[in-house]
Amino acid sequence: WHIWRGVDHILFLIALLLPAVLQRTQGEWRGVTHWRPALIDTLKIVSAFTVAHSITLSAATMGLVHLPSRPVESIIAASVILAALNNVFPLLPGRRWMVAGVFGLIHGFGFASVLTDLGLPPGALTGALVGFNLGVELGQLALVSLFLPLAYVLRASFFYRYTLRVAGSVSVAGLASMWLVERAFNLRLLA
Repeated sequence: WHIWRGVDHILFLIALLLPAVLQRTQGEWRGVTHWRPALIDTLKIVSAFTVAHSITLSAATMGLVHLPSRPVESIIAASVILAALNNVFPLLPGRRWMVAGVFGLIHGFGFASVLTDLGLPPGALTGALVGFNLGVELGQLALVSLFLPLAYVLRASFFYRYTLRVAGSVSVAGLASMWLVERAFNLRLLA
């Protein structure tokens, strides 16, 4: 449930996956000619994100590490900005899986705050952690299962390469910028 309500986590993942069905050659974005590179790129990104957020989700839920919510949520918003802008200005070509891993660590702390806010008794924590993490993974898998085939079909179209990749990414970066201001300064810009 959290993955579907956590728009910031969804947009981070989608922003990282948008270029998975594209390749940049001679300064231009083109659709991949075969599905295999897109699948491998997607698996690397999703695996890095999953491993990273599982580590910090577990550590934070078990009380081994605690980070304040405001900086964590601010960094999550910044991660969405970076992932989206990388689609327009490729600063990290071929390294999106590293971005997924590094920022996945921070997203894990965000997931942990949701779980710890439930106020579960210590004896129920391990079961809740496993169930919550499985739920996040299933939600993520459902999202990727819907996104990747559609992206692959649309990959060569002007709509995908420019409207979704550029205009969509700029829109996501704009929204995440407002989240960053809200979270960093404890303001309410969006209703």
